[in-house]
Amino acid sequence: QVLLAESGGGLVQAGGSLRLSCAASRLTFGNYRMAWFRQAPGKEREFVAAINWSGGSTVYVDSVKGRFTISRDNAKNTVYLQVNSLKPEDTGVYYCAAALRGTRWYADMAQRPNTYNYWGQGTQVTVSS
Repeated sequence: QVLLAESGGGLVQAGGSLRLSCAASRLTFGNYRMAWFRQAPGKEREFVAAINWSGGSTVYVDSVKGRFTISRDNAKNTVYLQVNSLKPEDTGVYYCAAALRGTRWYADMAQRPNTYNYWGQGTQVTVSS
């Protein structure tokens, strides 16, 4: 059974930084598009960032552009999300997701949660003002 295990969340003051990690197991990691989603209390899950199988293509939601960076290390079966200049509105549970890659990268498809095959349990990020 595929396992995606997130870590790195925590409580941080506004303006601070965190590095979220998602370690994948029991899958051929290089065959998967990876993404981060988040869910704030009382809100729907929203797309944050995605990266293609090689790391050569990425897409971000507008609200995090310039502050968050998604990356991956295929040798370690891990995807990362560096989150800087955190704001209280970034608070939520951050989920890692994996989608079996197609032949081409489509940024709009990468933002749709229903295109992902596997999900992690999430890691909490709380930003205090």
